[in-house]
Amino acid sequence: MTSMDFELSPDQVALQEAARDLLDDRSGHDQVRAHLASGRPYDEDLWKALCEQGWLGIAVPEADGGVGLGWVEAAILLEQVGRHTAPVPFLPSLLALTALSAAERPLTEWVAGLVSGERIGCVGWSKQADAVIAERSGDNWTVSGRIGPVEGAAVADIAVVVTPAGVVAVDLDTVGRPAAEPAMDGTRVLSWLRFDGAPATYVGGADLAVAILDRGAVGASAEMLGGSDRVLEMAVQYAKDRVQFDQPIGSFQAIKHRCADMVVDVEGMRSATWYAAWAIAAGDPDASAAASTTKVWTSDAAKRVMASGLQVHGGIGFTWEHDLHLYMKRSQFDRLNFGDATYHRERLAGLLRSRLLSGSSVF
Repeated sequence: MTSMDFELSPDQVALQEAARDLLDDRSGHDQVRAHLASGRPYDEDLWKALCEQGWLGIAVPEADGGVGLGWVEAAILLEQVGRHTAPVPFLPSLLALTALSAAERPLTEWVAGLVSGERIGCVGWSKQADAVIAERSGDNWTVSGRIGPVEGAAVADIAVVVTPAGVVAVDLDTVGRPAAEPAMDGTRVLSWLRFDGAPATYVGGADLAVAILDRGAVGASAEMLGGSDRVLEMAVQYAKDRVQFDQPIGSFQAIKHRCADMVVDVEGMRSATWYAAWAIAAGDPDASAAASTTKVWTSDAAKRVMASGLQVHGGIGFTWEHDLHLYMKRSQFDRLNFGDATYHRERLAGLLRSRLLSGSSVF
């Protein structure tokens, strides 16, 4: 039986601190605001800095040129990306690497390009299973359909697409990249992937599709955790600094309750996310259930935290000049990305039902 430690190891804490320091320096308030004003799809300088630190290869085996760690470490990095609203397509490339490094036949060139950051990946997944169809003719595959919105597709070189027939990869350098769509979250670039008989490479079957969904759900949850934790900090600090009736508003019972509820939500998000990341890294049979549980909790909790943060800040929270809106907008997409809470409740119910039918315990 595999055991887990609910505390991060010293090496993981060091990774967390290093990631926070790097993003404090390169994705702080001024840098994110400058990016929003630039109109660029992502921050190329920040992307280069992350790649130089080996972030893209964090969960890729050393044999494939990666760092050889796992999804706990990946979740640590993603939490910091969410905390800093970092305008880079980190999660899409990380998930594309997950798929390509586990391909049934070696895709060495693509993996190497993504690990180095010279190429960017994206992942097309939809809760509508037949949104995109892959077809085989001899040794050749093609893909047709429309899927999205997909983060990073407008700047990606490789698209990994989950279809009913399996997971396929499409070289966007060959078939063309989609245009960026208008998005509420200016720190991300979103697009619809459209294919009409585009040539594709078969990557893997149903097990790989499940692995992508689990990691995508946990990755989005980790970003929501980071953003919610930052909003909690902002709300508490504002409650200390803002004075009404000659006393800080944090002394008022209604504000105290809001902040206390935010703490409960954020700490629940942290426990659920780290457990699910550990389950994936350990190959635990409960990994899918843990991933869906995490996505349910973090999606609902992030919504509550953002609403409470807005209430604590009052009128200033609505303004463009305040950073709160960046986190609110980013969490909106994270809540939907790789399945919303409703989808994952249904998925979790299906997983538990299968256990009961097989005579296994759900606990």
